[in-house]
Amino acid sequence: MIKKGNLYYPSEEFKKQAWVNDKAIYKKAAKNPVKFWEDLAKDLVWFKKWNKGFVHKPPYFEWFVNGKINITQNALDRHLDKRKDKPALIWEPEPIKEKARVFTYYELFKEVNKFANALKKLGVKKGDRIGIYLPMIPEVVIAMLGCARIGAVHVVVFSAFSSKALNVRLQDTKAKILITADGYYRRGKVIDLKKNADQGIKKTNVKKVVVVKRTGNKVKMRKGRDIWWKELINKESNQCEPRSMDSEDLLFVLYTSGSTGRPKGCVHVCGGYAVQAYWTAKWIFDLKEDDVFWCTSDPGWVTGHTYTIYSPLLNGVTTLMYEGVPDYPAPDRWAQIIEKHKVSIFYTAPTAIRMFEKYGTDFVRKHKLETLRLLGSVGEPIDEAAWQWYFKEVGKERCPIVDTWWQTETGGILITSLPGLGPFKPSFTGLPFPGVKVDFKDGNLVILPPFAPGLLRGVYKNPKRYLKTYWTQYGKKIYFTSDGAYQDKQGLIRVIGRVDDVIKVAGHRITTGELESAIALHKDITECAVVGKADEIKGEVPIAFVISRTKKSSEVIAKEVITQVRKEIGPIASPKQVYLVKDLPKTRSGKIMRRILRKLFTGEDLGDLSTLANPEIVEEIKNMIK
Repeated sequence: MIKKGNLYYPSEEFKKQAWVNDKAIYKKAAKNPVKFWEDLAKDLVWFKKWNKGFVHKPPYFEWFVNGKINITQNALDRHLDKRKDKPALIWEPEPIKEKARVFTYYELFKEVNKFANALKKLGVKKGDRIGIYLPMIPEVVIAMLGCARIGAVHVVVFSAFSSKALNVRLQDTKAKILITADGYYRRGKVIDLKKNADQGIKKTNVKKVVVVKRTGNKVKMRKGRDIWWKELINKESNQCEPRSMDSEDLLFVLYTSGSTGRPKGCVHVCGGYAVQAYWTAKWIFDLKEDDVFWCTSDPGWVTGHTYTIYSPLLNGVTTLMYEGVPDYPAPDRWAQIIEKHKVSIFYTAPTAIRMFEKYGTDFVRKHKLETLRLLGSVGEPIDEAAWQWYFKEVGKERCPIVDTWWQTETGGILITSLPGLGPFKPSFTGLPFPGVKVDFKDGNLVILPPFAPGLLRGVYKNPKRYLKTYWTQYGKKIYFTSDGAYQDKQGLIRVIGRVDDVIKVAGHRITTGELESAIALHKDITECAVVGKADEIKGEVPIAFVISRTKKSSEVIAKEVITQVRKEIGPIASPKQVYLVKDLPKTRSGKIMRRILRKLFTGEDLGDLSTLANPEIVEEIKNMIK
């Protein structure tokens, strides 16, 4: 990487071999975005070509109208001529003594077909919803692709979600089959998943439960309802024709938690999602034939859907999946996996990066990480301190870092710097992907038509909520992202977090992201969260929650944090209070739940805590505030 001022650019060598190394791509895409996406779509295999690229009846729209496609034919069948014996999926189990499993493209193809045939035997038809409540094991990939093969709609529920969270999603979609496992490993312990699944299917339409034997722990199997995965697929044929799906047919429903009320089921369709998943991965991660791509996200999240499973397979590269947490049983487990499997592209979240950083530099410097050539960040805005650590210690100042912005709703990445072009600027995400148009209204990021083909088509069974959440703030032609953002003079975009993460202090708009970035520069702070609290005089004041690596008292830490914020932003942004905490309320994917911290001050109902990895910390912080 080459540094010029506060910007970084790819080396000449990297630029030369990159898929996109000419800025002209942006002009070409902007001139006629519909034609641009249509040209990209031609790279995929279609049963029947579309007769119209884009149709817009605000707020509804369609892409590749009347085109017929199957995403699994593009992810599997079309690679069999050239890549039959190439690894498609490498699975690394958490227990170190267990061997990794490797599936070639042909092996994965056969397993998917067997499972698809088994689903058909169970009476599954096109459009039926299938619940998938599986850990990070190969069967989650096979189950998702098996559904897509025959036109069934997969509804993946994160395996660490509670039975209540599972129940809500199964009820909403009226899923008639659930795929689960006996258990899985988490930090050396066996988690009984089947017990949760049994609770979660109560008062739902689920008639059959397919169970993968993962850990061999004793589970209850109900006769006539529960079937072992192996027994189900054993005698099935390994050939199954992919179903011809309309471009706008439903591919999957994935739930994203709203800050109020029930979670929203984001509806994604076959054609547009496949095109966007294929091309965003190819250009943003610069995917080449020999790459081993490790996206650390669980398939329970959209990042896992798109960049752990669909995108790498659409591009014919090897995708890696790891069952456990990246710092177990040792802080450098993730680095060992990169070296063991020769990972070349590593895509993870700022939370994970800060966790690695917390362990210090010694353990990471034991590893050369020579196979890495590109790094990615996803999930929340990455602060400058974490960016620099990732760049220096993991990428050894060699690898471009693509910081990516997108949502469950967008289906794929919409904003980032392309690695063959740059520029990369710490804490700035980059430019809109070619063919994507964005704007800024009142400090809010919005998306303009023609929308990226992978954008959601609705909220499952809730058109009113779809309209209210995304299409009322600025009219039915402008998609409201709910994120605040701004551009620098180079046009690079900085996303500063949810709009409700903006604090108005005496009329000044300050985002929690800015404050957190400033606090994170303090050498002793490993993690922090900032929320706004109502104040009679200033309207709102910032409250900071910090985790420190030292044994300094809370008074000393508070003084230092306030000094740090004054230095970086100014006195107006000084936190009114600084709480030294052991941990922050987080989802199991590591996302800090600021809305819960906010509600601790308002006295509002905290809502569903079932998606938290550490619900006990909420009570602890609550007592601290009292």
